[in-house]
Amino acid sequence: MESKKFSRRELIKYGGAALFGTALGQVLGCSPANFVSANQAADSSDSTTITNGSCAVIPSETAGPYPAHDDSAINVLRLNGIVRSDIRSSLNAGSYTGSATASGVPLTLILNLQDVSNSCDPLAGYAIYVWHCNINGGYSMYSSGIARETYLRGVQQTDTQGRVTFTTIFPGCYDGRMTHIHFEIYPSLAQAVDDNYVVRTSQLTFPMATLNNVYNNVASYSLSKTNLSRISYSTDNVFSDGTTYQMATISGDNTNGYVGSLNIGIQT
Repeated sequence: MESKKFSRRELIKYGGAALFGTALGQVLGCSPANFVSANQAADSSDSTTITNGSCAVIPSETAGPYPAHDDSAINVLRLNGIVRSDIRSSLNAGSYTGSATASGVPLTLILNLQDVSNSCDPLAGYAIYVWHCNINGGYSMYSSGIARETYLRGVQQTDTQGRVTFTTIFPGCYDGRMTHIHFEIYPSLAQAVDDNYVVRTSQLTFPMATLNNVYNNVASYSLSKTNLSRISYSTDNVFSDGTTYQMATISGDNTNGYVGSLNIGIQT
């Protein structure tokens, strides 16, 4: 569903600005499955990891084809109720009249935003938008049968510890991608209505042992089990260059649910 980013090193290798247009054209392709906006492509070219010894800038990744703010007709960030901690239910707002609740193994997702430029201090007052697929790999607002739903999308403002906590479900795995959750960082809640204000776009994932435990033992994830068997981190078009800064720490079980956390470093 998403295309691999080009690193700055690769762009230089292939001849700079002139060939960048050709490379970008190959990334864009002609179908929604290969969609990457110009801003996303520019962000994705910055794959250099910057550290201060104890935290690092999280790699920039594509937002993929389903961020739900990609044109004037689709902007979940402006819907009433999008600022929320529990993202399992649809908002039933605007023209998106769905009221379904996503089913799946419970997941509490904790994200800690840190300032790499300032001794990893927590960044309060920023906004984080997260979205991910359901147990069958479908995205609300886009996929067949759930195009009027808005579940598994939400925005929160970081607290004084730079933290947000979302209540969601463990995401499924769709064909061609490793399991992942998308997120975007905005300078403030007021600016988290337009992707022109995005500070960083990235994705996180989970340990293979956890993926296997969920998909192999929870019947409703049977499709994800099949899809996961055909992909690996080394062949994934986003995580093949490493998951060091994007691998969530996770605990829990299939009965009681999981708690996953990730430290997200950005430069200010």
